[in-house]
Amino acid sequence: MKMHDKCLPCIVNQIVKVAAITNVPVKEELYKDAFAYLSNIDYDTTTPEIIGDIFAMIKKYTKNPDPYKETRDYYNKMFLNLLPEFEKRIDQSKEPFLSAIRYAIVGNIIDFNPIHNTMLEDVLKTFDTMDQLEIAIDDSLSLLSDLKKASSLLYLGDNCGEICMDKLLLKKIKEINPDLPIQFGVRGKPVVNDSVAEDAYLVGIDDYAEIIDNGDGSLGTVLTRTSASFLDAYNKADVVIAKGQANYECLSNENKNIYFLLMTKCDVIACDIGVAQKKLVCMKKNGNAFTN
Repeated sequence: MKMHDKCLPCIVNQIVKVAAITNVPVKEELYKDAFAYLSNIDYDTTTPEIIGDIFAMIKKYTKNPDPYKETRDYYNKMFLNLLPEFEKRIDQSKEPFLSAIRYAIVGNIIDFNPIHNTMLEDVLKTFDTMDQLEIAIDDSLSLLSDLKKASSLLYLGDNCGEICMDKLLLKKIKEINPDLPIQFGVRGKPVVNDSVAEDAYLVGIDDYAEIIDNGDGSLGTVLTRTSASFLDAYNKADVVIAKGQANYECLSNENKNIYFLLMTKCDVIACDIGVAQKKLVCMKKNGNAFTN
């Protein structure tokens, strides 16, 4: 989806807050470069592309190729320690696979980048009350059916911490289709708190999937910027699971068998999907039907 003008204040807010968080020594120079870039953007561009470009500027000004590494490590380890309890709850539920999908979607609330600025207390409270949350669009049974007959799956991860819940869902997918080859896509370069290969290995995603990076430093999955090897994996996948709003922004116009798993955190995405904010979504893209 194209960038909406409502995204502009969020982008500027991102620049200012990340500059403060990462201790940019010459903020004014960064602002000049960033605002000059914004003055010439193509409004057909997606917001994830713009954030990726601006974060590359921030890395240059901080002389730090990975300003959020400590943050990602902290939240990956925190939620990794919570997994045994979460897995116990899933296994004790009436429908463990559907429960794992719910956990994966709720995991999308784990977003500590300055645009959404989710507080840790709110994240933990959401997990404690998740059974009360409505899945506004629920295509989970269709996803289950497709996974049972699929011969390949590409699972596109999102944020740090959140990938721990992705691991739980990957485990359940392997239980329903043990022979299914799974690839887990991460960002090719650090960008805000999005997961890179190091994070995926840290939490053990490789127990259930081959970890591949997309070769790019944008938020989400900007196919025109990804590597040839990643694009080949994307094109060959029978089913794609895409986590988070940025992946939705990048892939919502694709003619592909994609399932978007996310929580609507902003008005722009919520309106585009057709639900209220703070809703859980498991939505099948209306692209090519998958048959096997």
